[in-house]
Amino acid sequence: MKKGKIITEDSEIKHILADSKTIAVLGLSPKPERDSHIVAKYLKEQGYKIIPVRPKQKEILGEKAYSSIEDIKEPVDIVNVFRNSSQIMPHAHEAIRIKPKVFWMQLNIENHEAAKLLTKAGIDVVMNHCISVEHGRLFN
Repeated sequence: MKKGKIITEDSEIKHILADSKTIAVLGLSPKPERDSHIVAKYLKEQGYKIIPVRPKQKEILGEKAYSSIEDIKEPVDIVNVFRNSSQIMPHAHEAIRIKPKVFWMQLNIENHEAAKLLTKAGIDVVMNHCISVEHGRLFN
């Protein structure tokens, strides 16, 4: 099994974003003013398939919402995480079970223990980067 790595280079981030189609957004808020909602809406407008992951929500941004990433039955390229750094580990374990290509922790979110676990399982990791900012910077 290939070992994942922690992604830091612009060229690697650009390749991930160009190569990905489906993004599960963990912690996606139904409130339009929240960062997670703004980011997911932007990604959807850029042509990505968004899969909201938010317990107790049936639908967000016109997409069926799931209680956990393990409930998603289709392949996921990126798990984009809007959770506190201290809450990442359980989601890292869930991600390992669904095997996305990338586990992406949003701006100001870092968990090196989770990153080590994920990369060992063959999943690339991005930490402390806003996916929509990176997309806008690298593609516009």
